[in-house]
Amino acid sequence: MNAYVIKELDEKELLELIAEGDRPLAVFLQSPFCGTCKAAKRMLEVADLLIPEEIQLVSGNINMLPELVSRYRISGIPALLILNRDRTVPPAIHYRFHSVETVLGYIRSENSS
Repeated sequence: MNAYVIKELDEKELLELIAEGDRPLAVFLQSPFCGTCKAAKRMLEVADLLIPEEIQLVSGNINMLPELVSRYRISGIPALLILNRDRTVPPAIHYRFHSVETVLGYIRSENSS
């Protein structure tokens, strides 16, 4: 079994990281009761090994993030919220996790410059 774990943050930690972060950020939003989320998380664990170290990947339990859900109008899970270094640019939100390549494409497209 792979011991790799994407760090899960609570709402306060996530909102601080989004507001004050100085590097690209991908936030995986999921629920521990969501089977599709488990499959998407495995894809993200592989993708995280292939993206530049500069891009930080964290996760959050959607059930514990009411302010974040409201602020970014999250409409379903699993979801991937991607913010580039310039936090004045609205984040991209992706809901489809077809493959590791798809996830890598989401992350790379938002952080290429």
